[in-house]
Amino acid sequence: MKWEGQEQSSNVEDRRGAGGGLPIGGRGIGLGAVVVALIAGWILGVNPLTLLGLLGGEGAPTAIEQPQQRAPAPPADDRSAVFVSTVLRDTERVWGEVFRAAGSVYEEPKLVLFRGATRTACGTGESAMGPFYCPGDRKVYLDLEFFDTLAQRLGAPGEFAQAYVVAHEVGHHVQNLLGITDKVDAMRGRLAPREANALSVRVELQADCLAGVWAQRSQQGKGWLERGDIDSALHAAAQIGDDTLQRAARGRVVPESFTHGSSEQRVAWFRRGLDGGSVKGCNTFDARP
Repeated sequence: MKWEGQEQSSNVEDRRGAGGGLPIGGRGIGLGAVVVALIAGWILGVNPLTLLGLLGGEGAPTAIEQPQQRAPAPPADDRSAVFVSTVLRDTERVWGEVFRAAGSVYEEPKLVLFRGATRTACGTGESAMGPFYCPGDRKVYLDLEFFDTLAQRLGAPGEFAQAYVVAHEVGHHVQNLLGITDKVDAMRGRLAPREANALSVRVELQADCLAGVWAQRSQQGKGWLERGDIDSALHAAAQIGDDTLQRAARGRVVPESFTHGSSEQRVAWFRRGLDGGSVKGCNTFDARP
């Protein structure tokens, strides 16, 4: 992936120097629930913030007070941070064009780099959660050490595999801007756990598809992908499928507990976005996942 020297985003905040263990805010969830959510999130690929919401008997997490001072930009000599900033800038370019073509304005998200734990509008973000998007503050949260986990423990190395991760989380931001997130949250509160999981699968598969849309339009605009880049992203999608993660952790697969989709589904929907390059082609809610 030929990304060096490309334009970087100004929307990256570096909180890695802040650190600190922060309390879960807004709900009074016990430590046991937090531990369960973190373990389940790591094994199943579930956003623990969502699990904490289910365990607390509510939908979206309650907003908590945010830091008043904006974190600085990452240092210019931090290669990983520069890479993420470069990918984020291209998502801004692509989605800005898509929204303009639809007669709308794309509101760019912030991407927060952190280490350990950080405060968000959705509660406390932990490194063990993996990357996640918080609709409450419209920010993507990422501990760069996750890329080491992606390569070494999940078997999905490669820079474009990392770019896919960022693009997937930005896909959740696009869903939020389109009003999909609010509609899904309203529906989820009325569903039984199994049905809520099935709905979550459709949300995640759509984010995969939107990541594919970005990849196709990004390549058209820049031509910066090299041989093997697409394969590395597809492999990453396969490695974080619910069935693959469950099989590795438990030795068996429980489809009714899926929240992100199977490896086959994740690859198929990323490929659909990649081949079609159209947001309209990413309607997972009316299609058979």
